[in-house]
Amino acid sequence: MDFLSNDPASHDAWARAIDAATALFRRARPRAPYSGASPATIAAQLPADPCPEQGMPLDQAVAGMDAIVRHSIIVGLPGTAAHLHCPPLIPALAAEVVLSVLNQSMDSFDQAPAATMVEEQLCAWLCARAGLPAGAGGTFTSGGTQSNAMGLWLARDAHLAARGWPVRARGLPPDAGRLVMLCSEVAHFTVDKSAMQLGLGTDSVVKVPVDDGFAMHPAALREVLAALRRDGRIPFVLCATAGTTDHGAIDPLPALADAAQACGAWLHVDAAYGGALLFSDTRRHALAGIERADSIGLDFHKLLWQPVSCGVFLLRDAAQYAHITTHADYLNPVSHLEQGVPDLVNRSLATTRRFDALKVWLTFQALGRRRLGGMIDATCDLAGAVARAVAARPALELVHAPVHLTSVLFRYRADDRVADALNQAIRDTLLADGTAVIGTTRVSGRATLKLTLLHPEASVSDLHAVLDLVVARGDALVAAAHGASSRG
Repeated sequence: MDFLSNDPASHDAWARAIDAATALFRRARPRAPYSGASPATIAAQLPADPCPEQGMPLDQAVAGMDAIVRHSIIVGLPGTAAHLHCPPLIPALAAEVVLSVLNQSMDSFDQAPAATMVEEQLCAWLCARAGLPAGAGGTFTSGGTQSNAMGLWLARDAHLAARGWPVRARGLPPDAGRLVMLCSEVAHFTVDKSAMQLGLGTDSVVKVPVDDGFAMHPAALREVLAALRRDGRIPFVLCATAGTTDHGAIDPLPALADAAQACGAWLHVDAAYGGALLFSDTRRHALAGIERADSIGLDFHKLLWQPVSCGVFLLRDAAQYAHITTHADYLNPVSHLEQGVPDLVNRSLATTRRFDALKVWLTFQALGRRRLGGMIDATCDLAGAVARAVAARPALELVHAPVHLTSVLFRYRADDRVADALNQAIRDTLLADGTAVIGTTRVSGRATLKLTLLHPEASVSDLHAVLDLVVARGDALVAAAHGASSRG
């Protein structure tokens, strides 16, 4: 049996396959964050032929995944804290099995009837949770990159439509070089990428200075807007960030909403990271002003613990989807519109999409909003405690305080001449032996270590152990360097 059907034998074959995969994971799953294997080592341990002429029994094929599991990053361990790469919740994993078996494609109702209604229901709830008015609507996306692209694309087309320019038919107008996309200097790189995709180029992206907390500075924004007016340039979208990747900083949304309204710009909020605070009773206030956004991007595969990929794009006025609406007779004929059949394909950049809403739906049903909010609070509290632990260690330097969300930036203290190379070496050698997977970035031009904490069940003592590893590795590298110098 190769396919799951109504035949009971196919159900048995499917169950055996799931059991074999579960057994493999139990057997091969590493107990450390990473095996430490090099790219060459991993390549050498994969089956030599990715597609042999003749297949093999499924249990044997599953066993061939052993090296893949053993040499993967284990996201459920406290020592894995490099990126916004979360451990997935068990209800979401269960939903992944079901949605994969159902294999619904979200581009037409007759491919995904119940799935369409689940996604519609969830998007309506999320719009309301964000404070958007009646008439708002959303779509699930692959994550922040796609959500940002959607927001900036619709912002461009809405602006040009208001000017009477038929961008759908004629492309960019002759004066497109005057169009400006505003964001902070620490906004996500996908703003630049979207500018390239929209035909405006990165020269159209004007980056506004940030304050000491790495949030966009309202006074600096006013100065930038005044300079743009003098130069005859047109800011058509202001992209605010609610949770920057490195610092977790949240731009002052009320002030930015005022500025966008005053200059006639679309307000898009990239809340891929910080949007999770919508679920918290104690931290929801940090997103005050998000209800004034024209569009919002939120990721579930960060601080809401869903398997990748899983994001959502919310639009204040769902009628704006008309800017990207097209008709294909085989998917969404005009008759469907007349009959009121839901049409999700025209809410997305994608055509074929997975039923990712199911894993969010099952998570919500199993945990509830209050428990999710408590888990988000616990993770943020953990980051604050780790930051205090860093500050208390003489060997370490806390780079930024207070902690806004769940990322902690710090350095191993060293002479400025070697500090950058040393901190990078600490990260690299910990990865190479698999004991910890921590991040690096640059703050004010200096190499900086980063813990991105996403596990609400991790303890402060778990993270103390990670800091112990960092200090011990830094001490060892310094000692080795001194030894080499003295021998020289």
